[in-house]
Amino acid sequence: MRDFELPGRSLAVGRNAMAATSQPLATLAAIDILRSGGNAIDAAVAACAVQCVVEAGSTGIGGDCFALLSLGGTDKIIAYNGSGRAPAAATVEHLRSLGITSLTRTSPHTITVPGAVDAWTRLVADHGRMKMADILSPAIKLARDGYALPPRSAYDLAAQEEMLKGDPTASRTFLVDGKAPPAGSIRYQRELADTLEAIGREGRDAFYRGPIAEDLVRYLNSIGGLHTLEDFATAKGEYVTPIKTTFRGHEIHECPPNGQGIIALMILKILSHFPGKGDPLSPERLHIEVEATRLAYAARNRFLADPAKVDVPVDYLLSDALAKELAGMIDPTKAITDLPKFDEVPHRDTIYLSVVDSDRNVVSFINSIFFVYGSGRMDPNHGVMFHNRGFSFSLDPNHPNAVAPGKRPMHTIIPGMVTKNGRAVMPFGVMGGQYQAMGHAHFLSKVFDYGMDLQSAIDLPRLFPLPGTNQVEMEHRLRDTIGRDFERRGFQVKAPESPMGGAQAIWIDWETGVLRGGSDPRKDGMALGI
Repeated sequence: MRDFELPGRSLAVGRNAMAATSQPLATLAAIDILRSGGNAIDAAVAACAVQCVVEAGSTGIGGDCFALLSLGGTDKIIAYNGSGRAPAAATVEHLRSLGITSLTRTSPHTITVPGAVDAWTRLVADHGRMKMADILSPAIKLARDGYALPPRSAYDLAAQEEMLKGDPTASRTFLVDGKAPPAGSIRYQRELADTLEAIGREGRDAFYRGPIAEDLVRYLNSIGGLHTLEDFATAKGEYVTPIKTTFRGHEIHECPPNGQGIIALMILKILSHFPGKGDPLSPERLHIEVEATRLAYAARNRFLADPAKVDVPVDYLLSDALAKELAGMIDPTKAITDLPKFDEVPHRDTIYLSVVDSDRNVVSFINSIFFVYGSGRMDPNHGVMFHNRGFSFSLDPNHPNAVAPGKRPMHTIIPGMVTKNGRAVMPFGVMGGQYQAMGHAHFLSKVFDYGMDLQSAIDLPRLFPLPGTNQVEMEHRLRDTIGRDFERRGFQVKAPESPMGGAQAIWIDWETGVLRGGSDPRKDGMALGI
């Protein structure tokens, strides 16, 4: 039980249904959809669409989406990969012929065809109850009539002020006279409202074919992109088979590559060799978690790519033998010094949400534009801020994650789902770019090794080892207590550049029927049960 004399928030509880998101308006939209007869997938899409408006620095219809679903609360988990693909003309050779030797965050060559709208419409068509027009209505109203800029969104906007000045549409949409407005300012995204309205009326084709697609392609070509109408028309996500492992008697489910969910499972498999005991924030325990993460991420940067284009050794990466070998490399007193070095993939932002409805349909849902405000490139007519997920691609033709026609880049965004005894017991997710895999393992260890409730586990201070280095980012609460100890172990301790991630989770108590939810104080959001 939390100490009510300390600052913080209580665990959310409910009996009928629950939503947990990083924006109060998104949580409220999800609850309103559930009360109007929609189910968990309808509510998840409605909440995400609202976040595309009020948390535009983290997500948008110009981004990608992944989801894990349990229908009726069974352990038969459905996974959907809604990540976009590179244009058909995108080859390493072609980019080199254009003088491109490296990818920058605002490069048009980092913009893959957005997959989010296709994912939303497909999931609602297959598993929802409501019309897309009704699902998108809350987001459309906010975008057209105005919304008050939330505090964390205002913080992220201020940090990207200079970058947003470089694009005239982004500047006029998000800035005021070239300056980031303060929290509480009333903002509008009327072009986005029109686009969402078209999607609600006409479905996915409103975005991928016809006048909107023509404008999007024309704009991308004008800034040097290789995109074509055919690339948009043929964009399509897919249902995929989830991957899983067992941790402390629970089955942990993740989407398979091209996402990094497999890395979360690898960390958990390594941690299974180190029973949790004592203080969950002791330097001894966090040292083990950091080293497990460093080892697993070294494998990520070497192997993760689009399995439709290259062989990704999933069975090997999830093998007991590899987990045992990697666990054996951890010295509990000092940092590993001979980690393999690979290209570093940046650590950025996204949104994650969980929804459980009265029929116990369970949704774990994530949507992202990668960097804060993505590529910083915004279509002038339709309010679409494009992601820069292709920044993860390599320009080394021999690398598994090398850019190629129709290829999906390695993805950091990963929804999670926990099952036990044939039932889904917890949709969960941790935002924060490449931190997410460690975030999953760190969170689950605190819940299952130390018996913490969801909100208490989410509230704990965080740390993250930057892949391929001995540098460890620590929030100040940890730097003040264990920072020097970690430095004696051979790590370089540094402050994170921005608040470290965010998280949402909902626990389903099948015996009592009670739902318990947590939402990260590093964001503006909340969990709400009814």
